[in-house]
Amino acid sequence: MAHINAHFLDLPGDYLFSEVARRVAAYTASNPDRKLIRLGIGDVTRPLVPAIIEALNKAVAEQAVAESFRGYGPERGHSFLIRAVIRSEYAELGIEEDEVFISDGAKCDLGNFPELFAADSTAAITDPVYPAYADANIMCGRRIIHLPCTAENGYMPQLPATRPDLIYLCYPNNPTGTVLTKEQLQIWVDYARARDCVILFDAAYETFIREPNIPHSIYEVPGAREVAVEFRSYSKAAGFTGLRCAYVVVPKSVRGLAPDGGRVSLNGLWTRRQSTKYNGCPYIVQRAAEAVHSPEAKAQLREVIDGYLDNARRIKETFERLGLSAVGGVNAPYVWIHLPKGVDSWDFFDTLLTKAGIVSTPGAGFGAHGQGCLRLTGFGAGAATAEAIERLRNFSW
Repeated sequence: MAHINAHFLDLPGDYLFSEVARRVAAYTASNPDRKLIRLGIGDVTRPLVPAIIEALNKAVAEQAVAESFRGYGPERGHSFLIRAVIRSEYAELGIEEDEVFISDGAKCDLGNFPELFAADSTAAITDPVYPAYADANIMCGRRIIHLPCTAENGYMPQLPATRPDLIYLCYPNNPTGTVLTKEQLQIWVDYARARDCVILFDAAYETFIREPNIPHSIYEVPGAREVAVEFRSYSKAAGFTGLRCAYVVVPKSVRGLAPDGGRVSLNGLWTRRQSTKYNGCPYIVQRAAEAVHSPEAKAQLREVIDGYLDNARRIKETFERLGLSAVGGVNAPYVWIHLPKGVDSWDFFDTLLTKAGIVSTPGAGFGAHGQGCLRLTGFGAGAATAEAIERLRNFSW
């Protein structure tokens, strides 16, 4: 009998959102006529904008003609999309074409990238945190250093006392919706450079940034190209949660330590990994992603993102009127609510579900320091969010 990877047994029994889905399904089975409003999982609800649909339809039509048909694409992604990414997002940041890798999702990339590092590497992860970061490293048997992010420290993670090999940073943050300024990110870049760490920077929500002095890319910070890998996604930025497309920026100057003591570029290793295990994002999806960077799509998407941010703002204001403090909802679609002292996150989740018919996400599912908090999203449809707010005005616990 084949032996399993025992580290999988170290994972929590269920992935956070699987447990949320199980509880919601059980409630729905007992209350089939109750209309639920889902503000828990961060899935988009607005359709793709016209500029993207036009590009997608055109690409589909190309696949019906022999002269324009496309099969396997380049391992890093099609050059038309890579060039659009650099022109739109990194024109003044020194990123080169062979440093951008197109994929089918940031979650996949963030879960796969740790394969490049030794099993005995340590990973510093903020707490609360998107659970996939922790789970991907637990699967490899790595030791995790938790960096508390709480109201007491202003949600600014403190530098770890023990040096980690990998540092996970997600800003704007999921789940708290908080951000770091350029000066605050500089502290982390300087730390990583001084201690030979690699920063895995998840910038999936950068299009939601509205305040000045909040960097959209970690490469706006001097020295970051030596130590940071950046992950971007079209899922929330352009509504691609169903289409699936993302990209990773791996500067050739970011290096790791080989067993013989030599320094090896992560860019070459990621190229080798992707060419072995991945056949690329579909051509038609990459053409749709290319359109995201057009002036027409950017204007259309700005209106969509503003709508989600308006939802988040109204949710936050509603809970504040109920006497609860909250963060987020300004540069991110997430609202992180501080529950009354002593109230359990999962208990409040159940109360909100049964009394108000609203699906949320318990903060405890994001880590120990998420206990006593709750996450809601602004990704609901405008009318559904308005109805949720009306229900919350009459909500009591």
